[in-house]
Amino acid sequence: MSPLRTRMVEDMQLHGFSRSTQQAYVHSIAKLAQHYHKSPDLVCEDELRQYFLELTQHQKVSHSTATVDLCALKFLFQTTLQRPWPSLQLMRPPRHQKLPVVLSREEVSRVLFAIRFPVYRACLSLIYSCGLRLSEGVFLRVKDIDSSRMMVRVLGKGSKEREVPLPERTLFLLREFWRTHRSTEWLFPARIRREGPSQPVQPKHVQQAFRRALRQSGVRKAAHVHSLRHSYGTHLLEAGVNLRVIQAILGHQSPRTTAIYTHLTPPVLASASRTINQIVSAL
Repeated sequence: MSPLRTRMVEDMQLHGFSRSTQQAYVHSIAKLAQHYHKSPDLVCEDELRQYFLELTQHQKVSHSTATVDLCALKFLFQTTLQRPWPSLQLMRPPRHQKLPVVLSREEVSRVLFAIRFPVYRACLSLIYSCGLRLSEGVFLRVKDIDSSRMMVRVLGKGSKEREVPLPERTLFLLREFWRTHRSTEWLFPARIRREGPSQPVQPKHVQQAFRRALRQSGVRKAAHVHSLRHSYGTHLLEAGVNLRVIQAILGHQSPRTTAIYTHLTPPVLASASRTINQIVSAL
């Protein structure tokens, strides 16, 4: 590991960044080094401007990728290298509003039913029924399940803890799965080895299991694991759950993030139409 990379990782650790964030930032900076074939600390301000234009205007990377790359660049140059260049204040990821892929309740059931391995079925079932991010679900520990209160303690983005409701059906599935491995630490352990500490199942394996199940289920949508979380939020809204409650369950910092679930799905549109008809019926 180069001295610059070591210094940046240490700076991120001091800032309390999660391991996944550290890895994403290091990957973004590695792309910059590969682009110019030199150490990032040798990149000048104009080269940095041209690189970001290349990402957003020519390569047309997604909004999420551009955001991560920009945050990584700002952290490296402003924090680690102490170079507060004016160009860094001008850079913005491309703006566009894209509705998330949402599965119906029936489609969620079809996908989960198509998962063969119990560890992936249990993990993805919990991710949907509690509205979790992939990393939140994979790294849950047995002690995070509070069956007496029917709650799950979740360590979310920015190391912020929250509690989410645990459905009775999900608890039953978790207990059935736990009897197959009886791990005292991880809720979803990887294959138990004779030597070394136990490890949770790897996120990439959960993603692969979801993609296989999606194909086998016959659901023709460009869904991914995070679509289960979007579907959960949408289904709660369709069932009449208050948007503020959904925000708290999902751990959104801003209500604007949760508001994306107000897009007009058929149940929401039908409910709105009934209300509108009631309002104008006396005209």
